[in-house]
Order: sequence, then structure tokens, then C-alpha cells
Amino acid sequence: MISTKRVLISTLFGGILGNVGWLSAMMGGEVPWPGIVHEIFIFALMGLVIGISSWKIKWWLHGMVIGLLFGISQGFGALWMAMPMTIFIYPVIIGLVLGFLVELITSFGFKAKMPQGK
Repeated sequence: MISTKRVLISTLFGGILGNVGWLSAMMGGEVPWPGIVHEIFIFALMGLVIGISSWKIKWWLHGMVIGLLFGISQGFGALWMAMPMTIFIYPVIIGLVLGFLVELITSFGFKAKMPQGK
């Protein structure tokens, strides 16, 4: 069963940590406001997916796998915008780290762990 507390906390912290993604994107130069909204939204969405997912894997791996999926999608978006290949690596690493942090904060900071199967 999905925990409302888990979903709300992970989505909230995904959005908050999305600001980290935005600030890291700023290292490459000025980011227009739609890019800022996108960064915050995509990481809030990552938090939502972490909150509703109940894969039967270790908590740290759970956050990192979902973060990796979102990071790879952003990396391909950067490539599509004709950015250098090295720019592909940054969103992937940021996704891994932020996915791990969202899961850590949700599972241990707020004690909203994933539901266990029978």
C-alpha cells in the first residue's frame, strides 16, 4: 500500500533538491526561466516516482536507479540541444546523487520507508 506521507515527503524534497539541479545547470551558463521550472519540476517528479515506487531492492539502490533514469533522460535532452557530450555526464551524476538523497531523507530522515511485501 502506498504511504501518503512517503509520497508527499519524497515529492517535496525532490522539488527542493531540484534547486540543486538548477544551480548545477547554472555552472554551464545562464539558464532561462523555463529551464529553471523544468529542473525543479523534473526532480519533483523524480521524488514522486520514488515515493510511489515499491521495488523490492535496497533503499539506496532504489533512489539511485530512479535518479539515474531521470538523469539519463535529462542528459539526452542536453545532447538534443546540441551541447557537448561532456554535458551528458553532469545530469546523470546529479540524478544519481539527488535520487539517493531523496530516498535517504524520505526513508531515514522522516521514517517513511517503502512498504514491505508479504
